[in-house]
Amino acid sequence: MTQNPSAHGRRTAAVVALALALALTATLHPPAGAEPQTLPEVRAELDRLYHRAEVATERYNALDGKITRQEKRLGTLRTQVAAAERRLNRLTALAGAAARSQYRGGGVPAEVQFALARDPERALDNASLARQAQLATRRTVGTLTTTQEELRTRSDAAGEELRRLRRNRGSLGSHRRTIRSHIEEARKVESRLENRQRRELAALERRAADEAQAEWVRTGALDGAGTEGSAAGREAVAFARRELGKPYVWGAEGPGSYDCSGLTSQAWLKAGVPIPRTSQEQWRRLPRVPVTGMRPGDLIIYNADASHVSLYIGGGRMIHAPRPGRNVTVAPAGSMEILGVVRPDA
Repeated sequence: MTQNPSAHGRRTAAVVALALALALTATLHPPAGAEPQTLPEVRAELDRLYHRAEVATERYNALDGKITRQEKRLGTLRTQVAAAERRLNRLTALAGAAARSQYRGGGVPAEVQFALARDPERALDNASLARQAQLATRRTVGTLTTTQEELRTRSDAAGEELRRLRRNRGSLGSHRRTIRSHIEEARKVESRLENRQRRELAALERRAADEAQAEWVRTGALDGAGTEGSAAGREAVAFARRELGKPYVWGAEGPGSYDCSGLTSQAWLKAGVPIPRTSQEQWRRLPRVPVTGMRPGDLIIYNADASHVSLYIGGGRMIHAPRPGRNVTVAPAGSMEILGVVRPDA
């Protein structure tokens, strides 16, 4: 008996739809006392936890960069204090020598007495020369006083810088614990998934990303997008491509692993353009361009809090370090909520 192809197609579609519905409503084995979750609910919870971890990571990166700058500043201050101390020691010795010379010569330095002894006819200049010597000594003492004040100021600044550095190191530890807490919580959620559910969750994420990308493309966002980046932009993209497959690790900026802004900042650094370390600072400080005018090499900033960043590579695609447990990968540029686009070499 022959089978109607269209009827067969409808039955196949119905089976697929039923399987999809069952997958989406499949429940996990929740912890004791917890309500069962569907896969969409699990996905939403994981997104929330990993987003919080990423926000904390960028705060950690910002603070880590601040501490690095403070350490450099502290090193500079210590060098300046050491130089001021050496200058103070020289001036102290000079002032002491001048005072001793004037004491022995009745107010006239030994070198002045020597000059007068060789040329008695210049005796009338004695008072003038003594006056000049006294003024020179006063200037030395005045410089000595100024140097002492400078040394005291720089020492105080170095001490305050050190206190701020210690406070920030304490905050750095707090951010580190926050990140690990969110990641650990997310991993506990994932550990309750069976292998089948993991596959279904991955398929659900891909469908959501494809749908978001399709909706973004329909807005015409790519109609005016460039296909050719600048020389530096092409170099940044080439670097990011070489890093594909390397794992996401929070706080990492290569060479073996990256977080999102670690990848983009290193890509542009390799292209000869240093940029801020964090996604928030990249959004705040780099020149912005319209999404419709972006080109390969530009950075796409995601989420209302600018907590994620990727490198646009053209054709509606981007390279990014997604989150813990994932690797640097190529993905649809519109698969997440786009805040805006910045161009490091504008």
